[in-house]
Amino acid sequence: MNKTAIIRCEHFNAAHRLHNTNWSDERNQDVFGKCNNPNYHGHNYDLEVKIIGLCDPETGYVIDTKILSRLIKEKILDRFDHKNLNLDTKEFESLNPTAENIAMVIYNILKPDLDESLELKIKLYETPRNYVEYPYL
Repeated sequence: MNKTAIIRCEHFNAAHRLHNTNWSDERNQDVFGKCNNPNYHGHNYDLEVKIIGLCDPETGYVIDTKILSRLIKEKILDRFDHKNLNLDTKEFESLNPTAENIAMVIYNILKPDLDESLELKIKLYETPRNYVEYPYL
């Protein structure tokens, strides 16, 4: 039997500042440019959570979308939406909140709540033209 993927799309807004505390202000500005604004800046993130697995023969689901929706809301949206990622979240106290790191953090938050037989892929759009995928295999 072939695996099937189900994808849940969500949206959240968050502010951040890309900054490496081990670097000088000049180096941070050179590397991160406008994203290093000391007063932060925001994004309208689009999130795709892809769950891959075999369909349950009794329900026909890979995962019930109500369960997936609730999991994303409680674990991700409630935690990150309308937050300053640098200041309001423990996940980014010492981790630079790049799109790559945000996608990795989202994966690590969601994965323990999924059945071990299910694969998880995260796609995070920082802008309509820039997105990351985690993990990328």
